[in-house]
Order: sequence, then structure tokens, then C-alpha cells
Amino acid sequence: MSNGALTRKLGFWAALALAVGTTIGSGIFVSTGDVAKAAGLPSISILAWIIGGVIAIPQVMVLAELSTAYPENGSGYVYLNKAGWRPLAFLYGWATFWALDPPSISIMALAIVTYLATFFPFFAGIAGKLLGVAIILFITSIHYRSVKEGGRFQVIITAIKIIPFLIVIVLGLMYMNYDHFSYTPPPGAGSTSLIGGVSATTWAYTGMAAICFMAGEIRNPGKVLPKALISSVLIVLSLYTLLAVCITGLMPFDKLMGSSAAVSDAVSYIPGLSGIASSFVAITAIIVILGSLSSCIMFQPRLEYAMAKDGLFFRRFAKVHPKYETPSFSIVAQVTYACILVFFSDLTALLGYFTLIQLVINILDFAAVYKCRKREDYKPIYRMPLWRITTILAILGAAWLAWGTFTWAPFQGMIAALIVIVTGLPVYYYWEKKYGRSRDQGGNPNIVA
Repeated sequence: MSNGALTRKLGFWAALALAVGTTIGSGIFVSTGDVAKAAGLPSISILAWIIGGVIAIPQVMVLAELSTAYPENGSGYVYLNKAGWRPLAFLYGWATFWALDPPSISIMALAIVTYLATFFPFFAGIAGKLLGVAIILFITSIHYRSVKEGGRFQVIITAIKIIPFLIVIVLGLMYMNYDHFSYTPPPGAGSTSLIGGVSATTWAYTGMAAICFMAGEIRNPGKVLPKALISSVLIVLSLYTLLAVCITGLMPFDKLMGSSAAVSDAVSYIPGLSGIASSFVAITAIIVILGSLSSCIMFQPRLEYAMAKDGLFFRRFAKVHPKYETPSFSIVAQVTYACILVFFSDLTALLGYFTLIQLVINILDFAAVYKCRKREDYKPIYRMPLWRITTILAILGAAWLAWGTFTWAPFQGMIAALIVIVTGLPVYYYWEKKYGRSRDQGGNPNIVA
């Protein structure tokens, strides 16, 4: 039975599946063509995928150190809080709950329905939205009742979602046309750009930090967290690079650059699969997005749980189910909000606008290591090599992603950030006054559910 706190029940494989499952999402189906278009040459396109993955390595190293120093639920919220940037830590969680996490759940559920509708046209309109809600509730029932069983489900669905990509890779290696790698741009074509190609891969490598949100529920976190974080980057990097090589080898590069569904188009060039390419990719997409949806429903409520325990969110979010030992209220509140959002439109643009402030705060997540290393309680089991250089590289990678998001919608991003600040700071100071705070920066006022 629960004593009012979450317990450590997840092992290495669940942690790895959570990181990989969150990272590999629906974006890979379109980003391969985007990277090719931005890069301009096959060799540069493939190199961009490699560099994009390498850029993520310093970031997970910083997270590995921070998470083993403070193996608690909450990820960036915890690290910002420990660094003494408590208002920023709150704004991070405030924006995440209201404008990022539940909308992302809704978007993924609707994406699954969209692919299902290719087989069952009935699931269009209101029927599709109701199905989206049903999918969310089904996945939620798994993670609500048991974190251990939820971890097992995540391992299974992540393993299944990788299989279709492995099929494409194996068949791609068998049937690729090596002449496609010698593509030369025609006179007057756009310039090649390694930086542009790498920029187009950046979003595909985000998601590994998901396990840090559940650091307080992972057994032997000092060993498991660094191993799972670094392994997840290497797995995703290898998978993406091999997939990029095979897609490039399967279809003419000029067609790849203009493709908005590169995986589907590439599969159509495989003998025997051309007639079922769209169905194959639709089924793959359903599995892939289902895995990402499961990951998000699993880890996202832990942020609000951590904030509520710290006195900076509605206190009921800190409630732990006495039998299932899960953050029951936080889970229910988040998916209820997500289910409501299913019936709204244009969530994708909204999500993009509010992502900017989270990305800017993510930069401070990595910078927090400078402040945390000065704390007496900072005793990480894992210490990253060349920590100053590694941290600078992590910050630069995060800044690159934030800049790309800012240039996409600068005005909307600034308005979204202003909304978060204007709505969030009064609430922050209210809760600080009501519940108080420890005199030690980043301490816990011992708020209990």
C-alpha cells in the first residue's frame, strides 16, 4: 500500500522504452523529405541525420548528471528549482500543463484516428473525435492502475513500433539503387546546406528527457538513468541514419526532396510492396503514434505531481492512489483536459506557439548545472566528462532549436510567452504566499496531499 509517495518500480528496459518511445514519433514520416530538401545532396542529408543525433548526446549527458544528483520526478522543474530559479521552474510547469502536454495528447490521438480513417471512413467527424477520446482513456487505464504494468506495456509497444522501420531498413538495403547517392543538383537549383539539414532533424531527436520526469520511480537511478539516456540517443541515431540511407537509396533524390510522405513514397519503390505502401505506412504510423501517446500519458502527469508536492500547483495533484501507487489525480486531470481539447481545432499551431517559452527555459535547464554544482547537496553518481564543454554544447543545441522555433513564428511565440508570464506569475506568488517556501533555494515546503 502507498505511504503517500510514489515508489521506485521501473527498471532499465522500461526507462529505455520510455525515452525511445517518446522520441520516435510521427515526425519521422515527413522529416526525411524535409531534411533532404534542406540539405540538397544525398551525402549532406545523411550526414545531417548523424550530426543531429550527435548534438543530442551532450544534452542527455547533462540530464544524466542532473538526474542522478536529484533522482526525483519533475525533470527540468526540479533542476531549475534547485538552481534557485523558482519562478522560472513554476512557469515551465504552468505552460507545460495548460498549453503543451494535454494538447500534445489530443493531437496524437486525433492523428491515430486520421490514419485509422483510411481503413474505416466511418471514423471521420464526431465519430473520429469520440474514438480519439476512447483511445486516450484506454491508454490512461493502463498507466493509472500500475506504473509497473504501464512500464511493461511501454516496452512492448516500443519494441513493436521499431519493427516496421527495421523492415524498411532491411528491404531498403536489399533493393536500394546506389545511383541515387550520386545525385547532382541541376543548374539553378537551390544551394546545399548542412546547417539547414541538421536544423530539420532537430525535432526528431527530442524526447529522451521523458525518463527524467519519472526519475523518482526508477530503481537504481544512478546506474539506470545515464545508461538509458545515452543508449536511447545511440538507438535513435542508428535507426534514423539507417532509415535515411535506405530511403535515399530507394527513391530518386529529386523526388525525395519534394516528398511530404517520404517513408510511404520509399516503400512504394520496394518490389511487391508498391500496392500496399500507403496501408503499410498507415499501420506503422498508428503503432508509432500509439507508442508516443502511451509515453506522454505515462510521464507527463509527474511534472504537476512534483509541483504540487512542492506547493506550486493545486494540492490535489500530489495525491497518490493508495492501492495503485500512481499520481491518480494528476493523471485524471491531465487526460480529462486532453479529452476536452480533442473537440477543438487548430491545436497544432497553438502547441507550436507555446513551445517557444518551454524551449527557452530548456536552455536554462542545462545552464542549471553551473548553479547546482555549487550546492552542498549536489552529489551526482554520474558525472559527465569535460563538463563545462559538454554543458556549453548542450546549451548551444537547445538554443539552436529555440531559435528555429522563434523564426517560424516570432510574434506568436512572444505573445504566447507573455500570456504564460502574465497568467503564471500572479498564481506563483499566490501559492508562494499561501504555502510558503524553504529558505534554502529549491527546497521542499513539505506540502502533502
